[in-house]
Amino acid sequence: MRVLFSYGLAFLILIGIGGWLATGTLVVGGQGPGNGEKPIISVIEGQENGPLHTTLAEAGVLAEHPHPTTDPHLTIAQRNELESGASAPLPTVQTVTYVAQPMKIDVPLRGRTQAKATVGVVAETAGIVDVVHVTKGQSVDVGDLLCTLDQGTRAAAVAQARAGLEQADAGLQQAQANFDTNAELRAKGLAAPNTARDLEVALSGAKAAVSSAQAGLDNAEAELDRTEIKAKVAGVVQDPLAIAGSMLGQGQPCATIVQLNPMVFLGQVPESRIDLAKLGLDAVITTVPGAKVDGKVTFISAVADNATRSFPVEIEFANEDLSIRDGVTAEAIVTLGTAPGHLLPQSVLTLDDKGTLGVRTVEDGVVAFHEITIVSDTRAGVWVTGLPLSANVITVGQENVTAGQAVDATAAEAPTASEESV
Repeated sequence: MRVLFSYGLAFLILIGIGGWLATGTLVVGGQGPGNGEKPIISVIEGQENGPLHTTLAEAGVLAEHPHPTTDPHLTIAQRNELESGASAPLPTVQTVTYVAQPMKIDVPLRGRTQAKATVGVVAETAGIVDVVHVTKGQSVDVGDLLCTLDQGTRAAAVAQARAGLEQADAGLQQAQANFDTNAELRAKGLAAPNTARDLEVALSGAKAAVSSAQAGLDNAEAELDRTEIKAKVAGVVQDPLAIAGSMLGQGQPCATIVQLNPMVFLGQVPESRIDLAKLGLDAVITTVPGAKVDGKVTFISAVADNATRSFPVEIEFANEDLSIRDGVTAEAIVTLGTAPGHLLPQSVLTLDDKGTLGVRTVEDGVVAFHEITIVSDTRAGVWVTGLPLSANVITVGQENVTAGQAVDATAAEAPTASEESV
């Protein structure tokens, strides 16, 4: 039973394969293009378009071989001439006219912020710290009291110097009175001339004594004032900061003030663009936390960094609310000026056979290729240089044509910025 089933299944498979082959085409070679091709079912029936052929064709199971639209007797050269020769229709493209516009030349710089200055406010005299009036992180202005030293005997020295000045003033007044009295007597002929010389010398000595006493008082008061250490710049207090009760020697810091207004941005300009860098150029600084401020280039180094071959630059900017800190990573966009450029959609950029980036245009009905340089990339498109002032840029079909090829160009409307950003 199994044998009969196996033979029967094999017979059915054989009939199916035969039927499938009968729907194919018999190709007899050596008879030229388009000849020698005949449906197998016609060979079996012995005639063209027999009843079985018609039935299978209507059922859609026969292989269809449409006759070629091109004359099969033509040579390859004749076919190419027919398809792409002078008599062939020109390929169609769409173009948009782009006119040069003033283009901002911006150079991005990576760097960090830095305080304008870090000032150590030092003691001008030695003494024990009596009071520290500030804390770390506190903002101070010019003239704010930072530390007070123990006055010691300085107040007594001021009092002693003041008393000495009063005594010298009294001596000067007495010497002046003696000199004036002697002058009256000499006018009446009642005093000897040599007495006048002695009184004049005494008056000069009294004046010198007053000057010396005044200098002593000034020094004593200045020494007393040095016990109060005040801020010379505005900023934020940082370490090192003195501790009450500690001994400060002359020149040792009471506090350190970081000057955060104005601040500077430190960056590097590559040597390829250092000729474009100029003092006073406008810049926009954006910090990693998101702060954005305007600044100006205030310093360009004359010496390149040996490791990077780039030139350090500084951009100064205002930081009135002290919100931007020292050492924050930031980016600066420096505006070098303007130049003629074209704002194009990215879709029109293409490569030539050598891999050069450029744009294909139509000039007098012929395709031209222009190498371009991308200056900046924006949401509205890319700013490029290298095109004529007015260029008919191919926007549709640029990949199907080559430079020097004649085309049928149709003008189209330029895409809007919203369409480009989609």
